[in-house]
Amino acid sequence: MNDIAESTRQWQELDRRHYLHPFTHHKSLAAKGSRIITHAEGVYIYDSEGCRIFDAMAGLWCVNVGYGRHELVDAAAKQMRELPYYNSFFQSAHPPAVELAALLSEVTPASFNHAFFTGSGSESVDTVLRMVRRYWEILGRPHKSVVISRVNAYHGSTIAAGSLGGMKPMHAQGGLPIPGIVHIEQPYWFECGGDLSTEEFGLKTARALETKINEIGVDKVAAFIAEPIQGAGGVIIPPESYWPEIQRICDNYGILLVADEVICGFGRTGEWFGSDYFGIKPDLMPMAKGLSSGYLPIGAVMVGDRVADVLIKEGGDFHHGFTYSGHPVACAVAVANIEILRGEGVVENVKTKTGPYLKRRWQELESHPLVGESRIAGFLGAIELVRDKATRKRFEPKGRAGEICRDICFEKGLVMRAIGDTMVISPPLIASEQHIDELITLAGECLDQTATALGITR
Repeated sequence: MNDIAESTRQWQELDRRHYLHPFTHHKSLAAKGSRIITHAEGVYIYDSEGCRIFDAMAGLWCVNVGYGRHELVDAAAKQMRELPYYNSFFQSAHPPAVELAALLSEVTPASFNHAFFTGSGSESVDTVLRMVRRYWEILGRPHKSVVISRVNAYHGSTIAAGSLGGMKPMHAQGGLPIPGIVHIEQPYWFECGGDLSTEEFGLKTARALETKINEIGVDKVAAFIAEPIQGAGGVIIPPESYWPEIQRICDNYGILLVADEVICGFGRTGEWFGSDYFGIKPDLMPMAKGLSSGYLPIGAVMVGDRVADVLIKEGGDFHHGFTYSGHPVACAVAVANIEILRGEGVVENVKTKTGPYLKRRWQELESHPLVGESRIAGFLGAIELVRDKATRKRFEPKGRAGEICRDICFEKGLVMRAIGDTMVISPPLIASEQHIDELITLAGECLDQTATALGITR
């Protein structure tokens, strides 16, 4: 056994003995052994055996400016030398948190002028639940506490965030959802649309919100929460008719609208936020991931003026927060990250150049016999693996085709995530047209091998 193989084996053994991974079947992983990722650069990650892998998921939807950005490393080192940590309790603040809050007010829609900092997207969504219910309490309507979400939504994995999400496997563990949270159908036309047109289906699923509000009673409904584009649900891009109708309903009934920007934020759609992409006017926006491009853990909730005015002017103490809210090093890195996005025109480049190029190339995959649909918005894309393109019939057992394709992708040097039988991508926003060509070539080869493994011929 050579030194590289021995080193890999040692890491795998330590991993097997001591490391409990998130969202993992631990017994299966222990038998197989983890792939040990050692370093990264640009759009590529490298494993302990020297294999280069195109990371078409940007980590977990988050490494927007790519790996190896020394500006972010330098920002962290500088801040650690000056003030490695201090909290935001005790009527204290520090320059990085103040500067980041001000900077976020510049890049978010005009109605957002206040930021509450957290350590992750899950914490941001938990904070939203607390803020929504506190808002209505201050206004003298404490019974207005029910939050409506969607089936198959993902909003994080803490108790509140996991409850607001609509994923049955998560709800089956730990007694979720908690009280006061209900779910309506999702705008997933390919899976659920049947014979309806996309426009008809978009209106139908949006109006499920109105039906649910009337069923519960508007005097009890506090808010509706949704991702502009469902990420972990399978990159579900709603029909054009969906969000205008959702906005109309929320405005008509006076309930708060929460746009979960954890995945869609910071340029992922070719706009700064998914709310910009769809013209949504939310009251609260939880965010994380692209806020620091994943270089350090940080999240935030941008609080619209409607809510902030009540919390600040009438609310008294808000009994909520975290030890690491506004961590100075994480904030400094987030500031540097936003400066890269702005200074290099990354978001505009995705909107006008690389995003349209990726869309054209990605849609070419729809001609493959395994692909029932390809869809994309900015740098968020999905392809649906099917047995029959005309009927949208899936392979059995469900999810097996996705697993096969995912494993083939990784062996060929491509990270493309399987969500059931939906293959999804979320590449670093700095990917060039040459990188996109490489991605499409790899994806096509992996689809060919998957078809062979499933007994499908071209």
